[in-house]
Amino acid sequence: MRQEISVLALIKGKERFVFVYDEDSREKLIDSIRNQAADPDVSLTWFDAAVLTERARLQAQTPSTIREVGVRD
Repeated sequence: MRQEISVLALIKGKERFVFVYDEDSREKLIDSIRNQAADPDVSLTWFDAAVLTERARLQAQTPSTIREVGVRD
């Protein structure tokens, strides 16, 4: 069985946050996004984290042929 790979991206000014993950690593992805939002040295905000984690959850429910893969700030 083929494992589908998902891409989640946030463009924030000159910065790019790009996450590549599969179904089995979705929860680790969400933890990683939250950890980055908590890190004062990373410009990812809690709002950004909320948007990205919601998109990751929605991607799991949406057929891959019509997925939106990027979020623009």
